[in-house]
Amino acid sequence: MHWLMVLVFIGIYVAVNLIDVFPKGSDSRQWAKTMHFSLGMVVFGLVWLRIALRLMGNTPAIVPSPPVWQEKLAKLGHLALYAIMVLMPLVGWAALSARGKPIPFFAWELPALLAQDKALGQTLRELHGLGGNLAYYLIGGHALAAIYHHYFMKDNTLRRMSLR
Repeated sequence: MHWLMVLVFIGIYVAVNLIDVFPKGSDSRQWAKTMHFSLGMVVFGLVWLRIALRLMGNTPAIVPSPPVWQEKLAKLGHLALYAIMVLMPLVGWAALSARGKPIPFFAWELPALLAQDKALGQTLRELHGLGGNLAYYLIGGHALAAIYHHYFMKDNTLRRMSLR
């Protein structure tokens, strides 16, 4: 699940960055938008499976155990990542709804969450953009922490991620 989510996040960030590469009104630009929105909804669906798996408690222990402050920081980081995975798709969906835009999910269209309200839609769009930038830092910090644990702490953090 972990690495599947990594691939989906890569797709989301590639798609959102491609949007501005293609000319406005082009099929390529619309494809990039559709992929960004659709993959965001894939994250929203998969996060609930991740949460269920996490609640089942099948996460292997870190050996050797890290200091308590690192465990607390990791829990905070994971909570923030899960919040991003739940909230970002919802805010994006709400932003499109409020702006009166279609909400594509690959070949289908999702229903609007909110009535049209251009000002609210713009606010939600900006909030979604800020959340996307925050997610860059959270994901980067998460990756750096895993590398730090693997090469400096010499524990099994990176290896145990392959089990999830």
